[in-house]
Amino acid sequence: MDKALGNLIGKNEAGGPRSTAGARLDWRRKMSDHIAYALLAYTGLQIFVTMSALKTTSGSIMPYFALVILVAAIIPGCRLFEKRWEVLSDEEAADPALASQFRRDRLFVWIAALGLPFLITGLLKGLAYII
Repeated sequence: MDKALGNLIGKNEAGGPRSTAGARLDWRRKMSDHIAYALLAYTGLQIFVTMSALKTTSGSIMPYFALVILVAAIIPGCRLFEKRWEVLSDEEAADPALASQFRRDRLFVWIAALGLPFLITGLLKGLAYII
């Protein structure tokens, strides 16, 4: 049986065998992980794009507002989005029927994380150009 399971057998904290095949599905944890990684990606992109904008503008303060938006709106917005999944009970969090909702929400999180830094900086550069 051990050979059939192959790499599905691991070690638990005490050093004994542990099967990872029985890991319980938890949509709450999965969404929390995606939001955390998306925030890291967003922050990195936001800093990179804003720094690029700072190099191209002539002393404008507008790119700094993009970083303020990160703190003032994005993190609390992601937290509110994450709360939608945190309210699930243990049974609901393991329900495979929520897979389509999870995929939809995950797609939204990643599109926002990868698109908003460019959108926000672009809008602020446009405002700086007009003003």
